[in-house]
Amino acid sequence: MSDVTYIDAIHAALDEAMERDPDVFLYGQDIGKFGGAFKATKGLQEKYPGRVLDAPISEDAMAGVAIGAAIEGVRPVLEMQFADFSSVALNQIINQAATHYYRTGVPVPLTMRLPSGGTPGSGPFHSQSMEAIYSHYPGLVVVTPATVADAHSMLLDSIAMNDPVIYCEHKFLYRWLKSKDLSGDRLPIGKARITRPGKHATVVTYSAMVHEAARARDGDGPQLVVASMLRLTGHGEHDDGSYVDAALKSSGLGRDSIEVGIKQLIEGGFATVEEIEQWQQEAAVQVQQAVAIAQKEDGPDPYKDDWMAYSNPEMQMQR
Repeated sequence: MSDVTYIDAIHAALDEAMERDPDVFLYGQDIGKFGGAFKATKGLQEKYPGRVLDAPISEDAMAGVAIGAAIEGVRPVLEMQFADFSSVALNQIINQAATHYYRTGVPVPLTMRLPSGGTPGSGPFHSQSMEAIYSHYPGLVVVTPATVADAHSMLLDSIAMNDPVIYCEHKFLYRWLKSKDLSGDRLPIGKARITRPGKHATVVTYSAMVHEAARARDGDGPQLVVASMLRLTGHGEHDDGSYVDAALKSSGLGRDSIEVGIKQLIEGGFATVEEIEQWQQEAAVQVQQAVAIAQKEDGPDPYKDDWMAYSNPEMQMQR
């Protein structure tokens, strides 16, 4: 059996979900006969006639149709061709889908797939990562699968949920990340896992950066830091224990002394730079450890490969 790629896992999950539940249907630009921009839906229109629907090039209209269908009781899986263009539908997503259950008691079982992140040559209009924006709106569940097994199981879990889910799939992982099969550690949505234990530092990351951080941790040359790798699956519903346990291992402090700061870091969703800095200041006396933030340059992704490499975080980890 050939290796299974990240995009294969997404295709398999869509196929399984549609086979299990006749209320699941797919909607998006060019996802029918063409199979989608990244071929995630290739062959599914022929297998499930009338349930894989091509949409007009209007993200606002697409989101409105999908939200309305979900309110009526079916389970749409909406593919935005690129995460960047979901911003066109922002009002529909954050003011309708996210709030509808709170306002009416009627669930919105919508899954919105966002091909996310930068890849060489994509430039500023096809490279954005929108998870930090959506994670700050109550009512939305945001997931960021990091492995082939995550991509498969978390998409199935997302489609089965009665809440609107923003499923952020990193384009760099589509055909680069491979596994022998779809099995693996099934990580429930909203949980985190320490994938590589360490004693000097805790690296908290998700999606494609799990693999970049692992390369830094295991790189050639002197190993300056033995880091715990903490893999996040989603934003807004994290398992406090994973953060606390990882931080304890790298700080040597008691659980009670660090728990308040950790909870503040994750409460309300994905932490911003300002929130992390605030947590560091308030917890400094207790934790006595610096919180370092590795992020790309503050600017749009450039088209040129060498410029893109310059704008991304460096791989080397330092004490």
